[in-house]
Amino acid sequence: MKIRNREEAQETQLNMTSMIDIVFLLLIFFVMTFKIVELEGDFSVRMPLAGNDSVAMDSTELPLTLRMKADELGKLTSIALNEIELGQDFDQLRGNVISLIGTTTPIEGDDGPEIEIDTDYNLRYEYVIRAITAVSGYKDGNEVVKLIEKIKFAKPRR
Repeated sequence: MKIRNREEAQETQLNMTSMIDIVFLLLIFFVMTFKIVELEGDFSVRMPLAGNDSVAMDSTELPLTLRMKADELGKLTSIALNEIELGQDFDQLRGNVISLIGTTTPIEGDDGPEIEIDTDYNLRYEYVIRAITAVSGYKDGNEVVKLIEKIKFAKPRR
């Protein structure tokens, strides 16, 4: 049986100092290069309460109402913003929203404008998304202009 001496035992130790230095350099690199970006498509959306038809909403609470009608196949037939008929044109919808609320940023503490989207039950989802896109904002060059961030859905009509 062979007994090892103390010199061989000392040679097998690892020098951790350089490894710790590299870990800290990598940590500093990733912290300094990390960019925080705003979430895309982050809306304040409130869905209707289920099964409570008797609750009436205060009409002064929601200054903007968007009514979207559909045919039997779910295709969009008309858009009305505050009972102003817009046909099926989402660009015209955005223009009317801009004319009603403007493009200025809301005062601090103010939640900004809110819109209620009232749709037929069988309206295709793609039209709802196009309406949300039209009323929430647009891109002007490299700048994003926000219009309405608070979106509420009315109970769908059958």
